[in-house]
Amino acid sequence: MELKLYNTWSRKKETFKPIKKGHVSLYTCGPTVYNFAHIGNLRSYLFEDILKRILLYDGFKVKHVMNITDVGHLTSDEDEGEDKMDLAVKREKKTPEQIAEFYASSFFSDLEKLNIIQPDIKCKATEHVKDMIHLIERIEKNGYTYVGKNGNVYFDTSKFKDYGKLARLKLDQQKAGARTEIDQNKKHPRDFVLWFSETGSKFQGHIQKWDSPWGIGWPGWHVECSAMSMKYLGDHFDMHCGGIDHIPVHHPNEIAQSEAATGKKWVNYWLHNEFLILGKGKMAKSGKNFITLQVLIDKGFDPLDYRYLNLTAHYRSKLNFTWEALENAKSSFDTMKNIVLEIKSKKDSNKTKDYDKYKENFIEEINDDMNIPRALAILWKILRDKELGNKEKLELIVDFDKIFCLGLKDLKEEKVDVPKDILELLNKREEARKNKDWAVADKLRDEINKKGYVLSDTKEGTKVRKN
Repeated sequence: MELKLYNTWSRKKETFKPIKKGHVSLYTCGPTVYNFAHIGNLRSYLFEDILKRILLYDGFKVKHVMNITDVGHLTSDEDEGEDKMDLAVKREKKTPEQIAEFYASSFFSDLEKLNIIQPDIKCKATEHVKDMIHLIERIEKNGYTYVGKNGNVYFDTSKFKDYGKLARLKLDQQKAGARTEIDQNKKHPRDFVLWFSETGSKFQGHIQKWDSPWGIGWPGWHVECSAMSMKYLGDHFDMHCGGIDHIPVHHPNEIAQSEAATGKKWVNYWLHNEFLILGKGKMAKSGKNFITLQVLIDKGFDPLDYRYLNLTAHYRSKLNFTWEALENAKSSFDTMKNIVLEIKSKKDSNKTKDYDKYKENFIEEINDDMNIPRALAILWKILRDKELGNKEKLELIVDFDKIFCLGLKDLKEEKVDVPKDILELLNKREEARKNKDWAVADKLRDEINKKGYVLSDTKEGTKVRKN
């Protein structure tokens, strides 16, 4: 079955055709490691993980590269504000290297807790400055740069014909006073810095500096993604992903500088996920709505509860986060796990005509622009199917969980220390069952459920689990 994905470049679903048959080159925008990732950031990485799992499920080999920004990212995606690493140094009184190492480690720990496959290549910006300088030289040689009076090297967007096409920008309507702070050294409002000069830049006292053909300074944020993706994936690759906040500035700048350097198309498919919404706005480190994965854990949630919540919304739809929504996701996921455990405890087999239909429909949904909510609904149908054998159910559950990655394959019964009052109710229920007093047995089951325990009646006897 063909994989169809919504390409931001064309604003429509397209059939995915890799550059090299059977192989996918994938670049995803990584973290700026000056603070903890919040759960809004993590939504992007969950979306990219699902994408990667679908590609693998469909039989592709995937080469996945992710950057780690440890220099050059200002508090604005444009050339405004302070460098985020400099801010972290002032805040924590540590070196940039110490800060980057700590927050990068925390970030990748979060990915592990969420069952997210790690990238094949994790590349730090500070370890690729020479690659960035080389790329800027290529752009300069092709006539797309100029040096401002302040010594900064700028990209001249007026010379790049398709600048802003990804974001549908209308540059002829862009006026110099449209932004809060204007760099007077720029020829055009949308021009951006490729290399910041130490001597003339408004960002004085920058900690991280390198020598370059344009003097001592440091790279702009946008240039790192182009330089590192091209180093590991080549001048032309399949997919580039990120959040929708990258569509207006970061990704148009990446496209312009990359294609100005090579003179050819850079990326075939652009995929972007929508925001996680808290209250009326997106979650952001600069706001009060900054919630980390550890906050969820401290409140008693499993990280996979949050993964499950993300599966309930399409990646191109906003996902409203509330504690009630997370609690509902946890409840649904707990119910799912209990049903799966019950299925695992039974060995009956009955391959109905729906078995193949379930799998066919599942593959159809995941390949239709990653329609995970509908794929998840198919799993729930399987769990509640009274005709399909438990052996066949488990086969489908394990197969589908290659995409969901909720740990259903390895789910095991936990040893439960059953309290005395629950044991007494169990004994009464067993006595009622022996007497075929099903009404009393059901009433006692409900009473046990209300106390937080779930019963599964098997050939080996009644099993008890905590709800």
